[in-house]
Amino acid sequence: MEASQSVRILVIGAHPDDAEFHAGALLTRHAARGATIRIVSVTDGRSGHQSIPSEELVAVRRLEAKNAGAIINADYVTWDFPDGSLTSSLEVRHAIIREIRTFKPELVLTHRTVDYHPDHRAVAQAVQDASYMVRVPKVVPDAPVVDRDPIVASMNDRFTRPCPLRPDYVIDGSSEFQSVLKMMDCHRSQFYDWMPWIDRSPPPESMEPEARLKWLEKWVTEFNAYRAKAFWKTAFGPPPIHIEAFEISEYAGILSDAQAVRLFPDAIATF
Repeated sequence: MEASQSVRILVIGAHPDDAEFHAGALLTRHAARGATIRIVSVTDGRSGHQSIPSEELVAVRRLEAKNAGAIINADYVTWDFPDGSLTSSLEVRHAIIREIRTFKPELVLTHRTVDYHPDHRAVAQAVQDASYMVRVPKVVPDAPVVDRDPIVASMNDRFTRPCPLRPDYVIDGSSEFQSVLKMMDCHRSQFYDWMPWIDRSPPPESMEPEARLKWLEKWVTEFNAYRAKAFWKTAFGPPPIHIEAFEISEYAGILSDAQAVRLFPDAIATF
């Protein structure tokens, strides 16, 4: 409990549900150890459905995010930037600077700048650009500068060009896997409707809750097969059922050995 009790973690994702899918196990682990967790979706999620009207969808996704955060007692907020139209603008950068200064996280988790989705790339670039400016008092002067730079880490994705994620820390999230599924299950408009539709796979929308969870578990397990191949070394032992990988950013705070133990508890260092 003591190692994480005072840890403050900020996840800056592009959409509601990004944090759960990419870092749900690490967040669950920290929540169990008393950390303070805040999840931000930079966009409002208005484009993530094939038929629900956008204004209605924004409300749906805000509620889904709130419910997912409640599972690990995390504050989950959705900003008003329009989903599908995000750029790494000064407005976005300044909002992120203000968020970091106000929340004062020790760890920030976000996307990579080479992710497949333009919204993800925009968030990643904005966080990277904010990482130095967060210490410059004359930038966003209404929010006092922080005493220390947070550690920033990229969450994993499956993309390899121009470069794959090179994980510094990999975690066996098997113990937290059911929590990850419960958080993802809250995003029903996404995992049981939108994603099956856009992937042209049979939608599980008519399933009973238990069968629906089984379908979701199979979907996540298939993605974990990729994570195992990409990030899990044979020297670590047999691949677990759930894996998360994180790469420390060179543009933000410098991670000490003591911080590594606090921020990535029970993780495997890959360097």
